[in-house]
Formats: sequence, structure tokens, C-alpha cells
Amino acid sequence: MASTLYHPPTRALVLGAGAIGTLYGHVIARAGAEVSVVSRSEYELISKDGYQVKSLHIGDSNFKPKHVIRDTKEWPEAAPDLLLVCMKVLDNLDQVELMRPVVGIKTKIILIQNGIDIEPPIQAAFPDNEIISALAFVQVSRVAPGIVEHFSYGELTIGTYPKGIGEGCRLFGQLLEHGGIPGKLTDDVVNARWQKCLWNAPFNPTSALAGPTKTHTILNEPVGEALIRDMMQEVFDTAAAAGHPLPDGIIDQYVQATKDVRPYKTSMALDAQYKRPMETEAILGNTVRIAKRLGVVTPKLDTLYALMKILEADRA
Repeated sequence: MASTLYHPPTRALVLGAGAIGTLYGHVIARAGAEVSVVSRSEYELISKDGYQVKSLHIGDSNFKPKHVIRDTKEWPEAAPDLLLVCMKVLDNLDQVELMRPVVGIKTKIILIQNGIDIEPPIQAAFPDNEIISALAFVQVSRVAPGIVEHFSYGELTIGTYPKGIGEGCRLFGQLLEHGGIPGKLTDDVVNARWQKCLWNAPFNPTSALAGPTKTHTILNEPVGEALIRDMMQEVFDTAAAAGHPLPDGIIDQYVQATKDVRPYKTSMALDAQYKRPMETEAILGNTVRIAKRLGVVTPKLDTLYALMKILEADRA
């Protein structure tokens, strides 16, 4: 583990300590940050034993948070320097109210979350805080209570929202680097979100509806790959209309990269399998609404969104 970067060390709180939050909390703790977590369902276990993190990239080790609290209202110290928000973006979850008790005037808010156009509500609630948007390209799962397995990838693309690279962004990037997983800094994080959306908007809902199933199952069927490519093109066209054109050849790149990694179920496929709430609006609904507002025709994404809403209504 690298030596502590800062004296006194950076204090961080992870809100949403699932697989993603646990992994990146552990990474910056390896760099010397004092990392605490909000954990309700596993409070007793994590308070006693911490997390077991198994990783092919940074090795297997124990992550013992400084504080484990059930609710942000229980936070025992002054506001943290960094607030890592790793919760799902769901319509019935008021993120702002959960965050408010632990956001101070100097707190940097880091959104490690899926979706497009998710930052405006947070920026409106905390206009004087640096908002850092972060995109995780990672295969990581919570395989048992208190146990997280990191299979592949892990690099975070991070940038200050809506533009630039602020002080907090650079600090977070340094912590990631020293902790063993790099952070790629970008001065146009909105464009980076559109690049992530290019993959997420087609693959996540499709994998949830078709089974749920794994990515390779979708791409092994010629009609499946063709459908994914068509939906990617619709996202590509929407991003361009929104003023965030994506690189030429990125669709081929993403399809091939998905074929090259081990077969896996997307986060939404797992949510569908275990009947958990899904991030339909953040990942797909916002994309469809932006396209409609800009006059971009997206018939396949529209159909996918309608099917997801039917699935959600059936569950309700």
C-alpha cells in the first residue's frame, strides 16, 4: 500500500457502499485516505469485520472503514472532504436529502453513478460545491455479505461538472492512482458520460429484458448484435445533436471490447434477476427524452424504453 499522500489525510465518506462504493472506497483508503461508509443492511458485519475485497488487479485484502454509520444524520465528525455518492439513481430516492447532513462548504461531491444528465439536481442543491462526475468502467460484484470481487477493468474517468478539472478532481485522481487503480481526468466529463451512455443505454435494458442474460448471449446472435449496433447509433446521433459528438469508430470499438471480456450480466440484468429497482430513467429514459427534445428519431430506443416501463409496471 502506498504511503499517506496528505497530512492530515483526506477524510472521505462513501454513500452507497455496494460493490462500486466498496471498491473505490478501498482504493483511496489504500492511498491513505480516512474512509467511512454508510451501511444499513450490513451495519453489524461491517462494523465488526470490515469488507473482504478480492481483486485480480490490486490483490485480496481487508478494508476496515474508519466509521460505519446507518444514516448520514449519524455522521460523527465535521463534514468530509470527499463524498463518494455510489447509490443507484432512482425516482423514489431523494439523494439530495440523504447527502445534505454531510455536505459542508468545502466538501467535494463525487458522483460514481450510471446515467446521463444526472448532475443538474445535485448542482442545484449544492451550487457552491465542486461536483465531480465519475464514470466507472469496471466488472465488480458483491458476491456475499461483506465480500466484493473485482474481476476486470476499474479505471474511473473523472472531471469537474460541467467543464474543467478542479482541485477536488485532481485530489481524487491522485488518490486513485496511489491506491492502485488509475483515474483518467477529463475537462469534458459530459462527453465522457455520453460515451458511457453509448454502451449502457442499449446493453443494460436489453440484458434485463432478454432473460435476464449475459452480454455474450446478446452479441452471439446476429440479430442481437445488429439491434445493439442500431441502438448505439441512435445514442451516437443524440449525443451529436446535444453538442457532444462521439469519436468515429466508437461503436465498433465498444462491441469488440464487450466480446473480448468474459461473459457477464450487466448491473440492470442482475437487478432484474433479483427483482431490485432498476435505473431505467437515468440510463435510458433521460436519453430518450433528450433525443425527443432535440428532434432525433430513436425508434429502437423508444421501443426498449416502453418495454422497460411495462416490465416495471408489471412488477409494481
